[in-house]
Amino acid sequence: MRVLTAVVLALIGVTAFAQVPAQVPKEALAYRAELTRNARAIWGIDAPVASFAAQIHQESRWRADAVSVVGARGMSQFMPATADWIAGAYPAELGDARPFNPSWSIRALVRYDRHLWQRIMAASACERMAMTLSAYNGGLGWVYRDQRLALTNGADRQRWFGHVERFNAGRHAAAFRENRGYPRVILRTFEPRYMKAGFGPGVCS
Repeated sequence: MRVLTAVVLALIGVTAFAQVPAQVPKEALAYRAELTRNARAIWGIDAPVASFAAQIHQESRWRADAVSVVGARGMSQFMPATADWIAGAYPAELGDARPFNPSWSIRALVRYDRHLWQRIMAASACERMAMTLSAYNGGLGWVYRDQRLALTNGADRQRWFGHVERFNAGRHAAAFRENRGYPRVILRTFEPRYMKAGFGPGVCS
């Protein structure tokens, strides 16, 4: 009986261990406190920290040295021009652009998300975050154009899921697919994982 119990416990331990890296990378845990501090400083005490953690997961898997094939840099995958722009727009908060610095990258991501969030109207916080993420990935102008096209075709311009996300105002097919998948994987797949891992609230889960 003791042998059987030991085997069962061992199997449970192996399973639990195997699930940890699949759910949340250990690198994420190292930056949890810093992300929480920066998110609350910019968004307030109820900041959706799990949403931002999910976004960083999607962008770079928490790799500070990440460089994409198109030149996006760092943990939050800013293009050089965007990094320079956000640093210039919020110099008191960000200082000089340092996309390979994890602290700068984390703070710049939550600041840029807030910048976009404040320029988008939506039916709910979840829908608004989905549009914010679409804008982060592809540009705010595209979100506005997609919203206008959705309205013209009888859809609700203030709802992303099932409405604005269906309409393409002119992106190339590959860019459109990537952009539509970006909010979904962050908010539907990764956000719940980070909530369960103790990263605080998310917007949609």
